[in-house]
Amino acid sequence: MTHQEDAGSLLLDDQLCFALYAAQRAVTAAYRPLLDELGLTYPQYLALLFLWERGETTVKDLAGALRLDYGTVSPLLKRLESAGLVRRERAASDERSVLIACTGRAEELRERAAHVPGSLLAATGLEGPEVARLREELWQLAAKAGAAAERTR
Repeated sequence: MTHQEDAGSLLLDDQLCFALYAAQRAVTAAYRPLLDELGLTYPQYLALLFLWERGETTVKDLAGALRLDYGTVSPLLKRLESAGLVRRERAASDERSVLIACTGRAEELRERAAHVPGSLLAATGLEGPEVARLREELWQLAAKAGAAAERTR
């Protein structure tokens, strides 16, 4: 089958979107036991990764980084706050803006979470160069798909 014929296929296994969906579900499932040990869901882990990297930030910046809307981020942050991992407060400079920061408990959790990326790679058998190539290709795909989505709005 040529590339052009493949692009027009309606077979499920020929769909790029389905391959991405299946990979995403499998990767998330592989993370689950590692994150269960930390008492985190995958979205909570992603939020903490961003906060550990950036420090105090706004809800808007976190939502943008995670590519989530406020309606999804808000309950996520409420659960992290209830678990004692983040604190939220209105910004003094702009009452409309809410700042989020990790608590000491989240910083302690960071140390326990340090093994997660390596454990996932070991579990999947992926190695550094392959991971770097996959990540780069996926970011390129995300950029191209994002641009296509913007053009169709």
